Amino acid sequence: MKSIPKLIRRFVGIMLLSLILLIILNFVLLGMYTLNQAPNAYPWKTAQEVADQLSKWESGYVLDEAAAHELQESNAWAVFIDNTTLQVVWQTDNLPEAVPMSYSASDIARLTRGYIDGYPTFTGEAENGLVVLGCPRDSFWKHRWPSWDYHFIANLPKTILSVLGINAILIFIIYMSANSGLLKSVKPIVGGIQALSANEEVHVREKGLLSELTVSINKTSDILQTQNRQLRKREAARANWIAGVSHDIRTPLSMIMGYAGQLENDQRLPEEDRVKAGIIVRQSERMRNLIQDLNLASKLEYNMQPIHPERQNLIAVIRQVAVDFINTNIDERYVIEWETDKALTFCPVNIDKDLIKRAVSNLLQNSINHNDQGCHIHVRVSVEDNAYTVAVADDGIGATDEQIEKLKSEPHYMVCDENATEQRHGLGLLIVRQILFAHGGEMQIKHSECGGFEVDLRLPGLTS
Repeated sequence: MKSIPKLIRRFVGIMLLSLILLIILNFVLLGMYTLNQAPNAYPWKTAQEVADQLSKWESGYVLDEAAAHELQESNAWAVFIDNTTLQVVWQTDNLPEAVPMSYSASDIARLTRGYIDGYPTFTGEAENGLVVLGCPRDSFWKHRWPSWDYHFIANLPKTILSVLGINAILIFIIYMSANSGLLKSVKPIVGGIQALSANEEVHVREKGLLSELTVSINKTSDILQTQNRQLRKREAARANWIAGVSHDIRTPLSMIMGYAGQLENDQRLPEEDRVKAGIIVRQSERMRNLIQDLNLASKLEYNMQPIHPERQNLIAVIRQVAVDFINTNIDERYVIEWETDKALTFCPVNIDKDLIKRAVSNLLQNSINHNDQGCHIHVRVSVEDNAYTVAVADDGIGATDEQIEKLKSEPHYMVCDENATEQRHGLGLLIVRQILFAHGGEMQIKHSECGGFEVDLRLPGLTS
């Protein structure tokens, strides 16, 4: 059952694709968030800019207007601590009262790493001292112990990949666990549908996530099996009825033909009466042939006709059919021509000789029946790709493209609907098609190269 592995592969593919897209989306969102935070992540740079823009004059230290405006806009304050005295020698106007004016070395180390009264502080180096920039409370979070184990940093890529791998495995397990119930429900349903297509009886356990669907499949199977049983009964009754009627008609028909034949040959009767008796004989023969065709078609349709295939030379079989037809003293208006290549003398096939002869005879008779003005009938056997083709073609009135399409697609017998002009009861082509089907061959209907009608019978060949 190829559908279930395919479904599993589809689920796994969707899961992997979702996982990859989720990871990519997380990295994209993280990058966007980081870029969005980048403009506020440079207080150290701002502190250094203040230190660079702070100038010493005779009256004291003066900050450049642009730097002062930037501090005012960001609501930040700043002080300048002299290297020698460790005293604040310059400050902004908005300096909070809690900010001390003198510092020790430990104070400077603490404010560099952390805060002054909750204000995150950042330092900038000047020539004669240190600028301390204070930002508003809760504007920045400072990592006060910025040191990491070397091996932790060195192994960080492996750690990240391991975490991602573990997460992927966990997601896969969760995904498959969540879908295992669905897969268990789908498997018998797929098997049931495949069995339905093979016309087999189906009963799927009515449980699981898709129990309603299994109930419908079981009901469908019951309906199909009931219909099949009824159809088989009707087919058997039809075949038996045809066989019974054929049997019952043969005896009185034989009597009619016998008495009519005697009357046709009775020289004491007037010529007109003997002609009428001959007509009765010929029409009775047509009726007998029709009954035989009907019985044979019924048996072939319901696989009741025994097939006895034997190894035969197709050339000899088809030539014998043509010779037999010529020897029946057919009307001189009909000329049968054997056009098989003389070099082709042996065509081994596995066939029921009598049925194949019957098929070719039907085609020859078909050309005679449909060409009242006479015609040339061409019979040939050809070989191609270890398959043999028997072609029966004529140069008669032929058929239109529409008629040929109907012969290919519609039944060739017992078409009897409300349109009386379209009723047909010919069994010849149907029997030919059924005989070819029973032999694993094909029948092709087309225009002949000589302007009439052609039927090709393609049979699989045997190795010599």
